[in-house]
Amino acid sequence: MAKTVVRGEGSRAKPWVLKTASGQSEFTAYRDAAGNPPALVVTVGKTELRYHLRAIEDLRAWLTTQGDWVLLGSTDEQKDAPAGTVEAWGRSPANPVGGWYGLKKGLRGRFGMYVPPVLEALGHAEVEHNLRNNRMRAL
Repeated sequence: MAKTVVRGEGSRAKPWVLKTASGQSEFTAYRDAAGNPPALVVTVGKTELRYHLRAIEDLRAWLTTQGDWVLLGSTDEQKDAPAGTVEAWGRSPANPVGGWYGLKKGLRGRFGMYVPPVLEALGHAEVEHNLRNNRMRAL
């Protein structure tokens, strides 16, 4: 399993340049700790998505409690996320923020697509890199 190749530092000036788990799309991400609320900012083309910055540590903690591989299950906000997936957890009223980690209505989905490569880049998780049905687990 190939590890994500990371360029950048995770700052606004030098964002991480990452690829989705499938390797099909490139995106940038950086920590905006000064934001209100603090955010993980993901840019895909001209689209900017924002997730609670705490998602990085919260997802890592949740994966640790799962103890094994978890499907990513990435999907748009308008579609239901498959149960038991990273995407479903990122929307669940039972997670630490009590619902969506995505901050902008209409662009709150795809948590399972863009946050896992960040955890992998930080050395917090292992992510599969297949064309479909990728999974991740805590390290």
